[in-house]
Amino acid sequence: MSDYIDFSQPSLWISAATILFNPTFWNIAAQSEYYNKTITKLFSGNPRYGCYALAVTIFSLGIVRDFLYDTALSHQPSHPALLTPLIHLSAIPLFATGTTLVLSSMYALGVTGTYLGDYFGILMDEPVTSFPFSVSDAPMYHGSTLSFLATAIWKGKPAGLLLTAVVAVCYSIARRWEDPFTEMIYKKRDEERKKAGGKAL
Repeated sequence: MSDYIDFSQPSLWISAATILFNPTFWNIAAQSEYYNKTITKLFSGNPRYGCYALAVTIFSLGIVRDFLYDTALSHQPSHPALLTPLIHLSAIPLFATGTTLVLSSMYALGVTGTYLGDYFGILMDEPVTSFPFSVSDAPMYHGSTLSFLATAIWKGKPAGLLLTAVVAVCYSIARRWEDPFTEMIYKKRDEERKKAGGKAL
């Protein structure tokens, strides 16, 4: 495998670093916002503007990460097995599936639902259970991982498979942190609603 992954290329390590950095950044930023209203304070106490700013930042970091991923692959050798027509063309449905999961989840959640609005106190009325959440419990993460995988296969780069594994591991770790925290936020909201309802009675 070392013949097909050039670990001496700085671009490989830079790509891996951005893959690691992005979920780390948005989790630290979201936690700081939830506990200290750090981002909201920068926007004169307007949480919606703060969430939009974080959304732009996360989206921009994603573009940079994807660019550096493509750059890293361009510096890496290809593997003949990945260049066979059947394997090469398998990237197309993978990429289509990944893109569909990502875009449809963004449509279902909206900007604030996609970009950590719950940490800003911008909560959805009810959990989204329609597509793509009916087929995946984390369509943004699963779709993004599939897109990385599809790109690696399309370009025939084993290094891309390695970086895709890094993506999958990072997202898995992020979910272990994010999912329970999001559940806590909504559970707290529901408890506050019950208390308010009881007082009204």
